[in-house]
Amino acid sequence: MKPDILLTNIGQVATLQGYSDSPKTGAEMKELSIIEGGAIAIKDGIITAVGTTAEVLAHITEMPDLPPLEFPDMLATPGFIDSHTHLTFGGSRENDFAMKQSGKSYMEILAAGGGILNTLKSTRSATQEQLTSNAFSYAESMLTSGTTTIEAKSGYGLNIESELKMLKSIDDLRQKIPAELVSTFLGAHAIPPEFEGRPDGYVDLVINEMIPAVTDAGLATFCDVFCERGVFDVDQSRNILRAAKCSGMKLKVHADEIVQLGGAELAAEMGATSADHLLMASDDGLEAMLKTGTIATLLPATAFSLNTNYADGRKMIDMGLPVALATDFNPNCANESIFFTIALACYKMKMQPREALSAVTINAAHALDMGGMLGSLEIGKRADILILDCPNPEYLTWRFGVNLVHTVVSNGRVIHTRLGP
Repeated sequence: MKPDILLTNIGQVATLQGYSDSPKTGAEMKELSIIEGGAIAIKDGIITAVGTTAEVLAHITEMPDLPPLEFPDMLATPGFIDSHTHLTFGGSRENDFAMKQSGKSYMEILAAGGGILNTLKSTRSATQEQLTSNAFSYAESMLTSGTTTIEAKSGYGLNIESELKMLKSIDDLRQKIPAELVSTFLGAHAIPPEFEGRPDGYVDLVINEMIPAVTDAGLATFCDVFCERGVFDVDQSRNILRAAKCSGMKLKVHADEIVQLGGAELAAEMGATSADHLLMASDDGLEAMLKTGTIATLLPATAFSLNTNYADGRKMIDMGLPVALATDFNPNCANESIFFTIALACYKMKMQPREALSAVTINAAHALDMGGMLGSLEIGKRADILILDCPNPEYLTWRFGVNLVHTVVSNGRVIHTRLGP
């Protein structure tokens, strides 16, 4: 075998192997299957060998044209997978911060015309090209910080034209950046002003016009809904999710973020791939998710930006729920960093560094129903690989607030590397 790229003499390789069919749970989340002095061979964008340097070299019949790349004292991991972002939108919302600092809640800011409704105006007025350009800037920053797969939601247009425009901008971005993008339709993100006082009328629009338009255009893999008091109640959310499921989309739910409404129970009932946020989820809701295998995607930077309590990640792991982590990058939480997300999860949700690494790789892959392709360093999987300038997983939370990426390999290509040794 002649590989295209050969990575050798890596201090530690955290393969996270063995969980392609189902996510890690419980004590499994601390098992990273680390290889000391490891090596990885890549051919045509796929991992063809992984093991100790001696083992991998024994499989090489001809050395690659590019000299082998050596990374002593460094840590190799799968590429980070950000399974919950609002990547594309118009404008920005730094002015909302003053309202937050004055003590106004998220829902109060929304009622005052800020929040989602502020972004709605900017998004509706932006061109598709402007949305793509904005998203490119954010995605490039994520990629150079180790995120090789990004889920990206619509949800700031809230009419057919603008929702399709957002999803098309994500499609455009696929041609411009070497990262995997997964599109999610979130037309049920808020009630737009023109439907004020008529939420059921907007639900009908989402079900009868938006979902068919998105499906016909093939623009989204998932459908999400913001199931929350003052937004979409459980019955409205159920009807939207049911229609999306019948149209062939997979399901996600913004669940129990601000109040305990029953979003976790709904996610389990509908067979959602993941329920996200879960700050206020009930024990019954978590137990229902446990029975159905719905992944708990936790977003600690959202709690940080809202200055509120954090989801009980420790409890969820200990009860056996599969837990993923994501940035929730959005106009109200402009967090592009998985490193910051990992630090928050460990400091504020009592997760262990190795659990957090599982949560942003293999479990995040399963939160996108892509565990068979992504999330671990195994033969036959796509070569999305990070070389981190740290000696072990625990270092990730010891040295927080910095980008520890040395080299990013995305789909078998070295797309970013740091100058120097």
